[in-house]
Amino acid sequence: MIAAVRFKSEASARAAMAAALLLGGCARFTPQPLSPATIAMDFDARSLENPELKLFLERNHQPESFAWPLPSWDLTNLVLAAFFYHPDLDVARAKSAVVRAGKKIAAERPNPVASVNPAYDATTLIPSPWVVTASLDLPIETAGKRGYRMAQATQLSEAARLNIASVAWAVRSRVRQRLIELYTAREMEGLLREQQSIQTENLRLLENQYQAGAVSAFEVTQARIAADGARLALRDTERQSAEARARLADAVGVAAGALENVALSFAGLSELPDALPAREARRQALLGRADILGALAEYAASESALQLEIAKQYPDAHLNPGYEFDQGDSKWSVGLTITLPVFNQNQGAIAEAAAKRTEAAALFNALQAGAMAEIEQAVAGYRAALQKRGDTEALRAHLLQQEKIAQAMLDAGEISKAELVALRLQLNAAAQARLDALTKSQQALGALEDALQSPIHAPASAWQTSPRLSESSPATPHP
Repeated sequence: MIAAVRFKSEASARAAMAAALLLGGCARFTPQPLSPATIAMDFDARSLENPELKLFLERNHQPESFAWPLPSWDLTNLVLAAFFYHPDLDVARAKSAVVRAGKKIAAERPNPVASVNPAYDATTLIPSPWVVTASLDLPIETAGKRGYRMAQATQLSEAARLNIASVAWAVRSRVRQRLIELYTAREMEGLLREQQSIQTENLRLLENQYQAGAVSAFEVTQARIAADGARLALRDTERQSAEARARLADAVGVAAGALENVALSFAGLSELPDALPAREARRQALLGRADILGALAEYAASESALQLEIAKQYPDAHLNPGYEFDQGDSKWSVGLTITLPVFNQNQGAIAEAAAKRTEAAALFNALQAGAMAEIEQAVAGYRAALQKRGDTEALRAHLLQQEKIAQAMLDAGEISKAELVALRLQLNAAAQARLDALTKSQQALGALEDALQSPIHAPASAWQTSPRLSESSPATPHP
């Protein structure tokens, strides 16, 4: 009796230990509640002086030692700050993490199933009233289904990784566009301030001439209207400059106040690279556009999905070893279970997978055709913008030369001060036209780079493999 109790105690201990080992590897739920108030406070506290942002810059662009806080922020550094802060990249990384988790699911093998069914026969107590049946179900996948699942998950994971690159490019494009808008507003503000000064001087000269009877009151009134118009245009441009700074902060992923005391560098925005030939641009896009490569990966995933459904025509097997203790008799058995493909051979799922593959191919072809058309338009637009900028540069150079001549003539007493002021107004108008041409050229360049999804003379592969775009990049941290 004591031995039986000891045996039962040892068996119970082993069972408890086995259960503990099985449950020890189980994941546990950890609540992570969201607080809108806390998130809003964290957003307002974001700063370009964040030490974690400094480490991010060191890892991805800047040398190990540099002045911090940065004396000025150029396009490259602002883009990196956007990669660090902007929530769009957090969403893309989170979606990629979900897809990568699918790779683990695809690689998992089905677990065996154990069952125990005890019974008690109250009418037959000798030699034992107990009947205990134990069985084990060992599933065996056939036809390489696990390999097809893993291939599909891998291809979808690659598509999700490339989607991060696409989102990152969109973030970069917005930062560049907003920086150009701010640059244009500030430059125009300076030109309009100069224009207002010239208009005021022109009005003063005309008023003096009117007092002398040399000009009519109408000419003075026109000059006064022009001076007032320049002043109002200046106020409007000042508003546009403030709005452009706020939009730039939004593109970076910080509050507007984070850029208030930050010096911005517009270095390089006045430089424009030569246009790519259309054929070279198409080749660069086909080899590197993340959305095209992602669509290609999705098509490959649809092929793996079709292969998986075709493999499901072949049923999986279930090996069923069992043991039965039948009132004192020990009985062993081995069973094999196979689903018979009698009523269907998975034809419906195969047809659906084949249709999805056709759909993926159509989507890829449409995306590629759209990209080619976008590139053709962007190349033509950029070339036209470069031509217009060249024309405005030539006009401004001509007017500058005329200003020098007019100044010399004024010094020699051959022309009046009013004539020189009128020429300077023309020069200011030419400078505004030059700025407008530069802005449109930069916008056309941005459209071309967006069509390529890479800088105009840089391969997109460098953009996609950069560590700052990978899944290992940090999610939006708290400042």
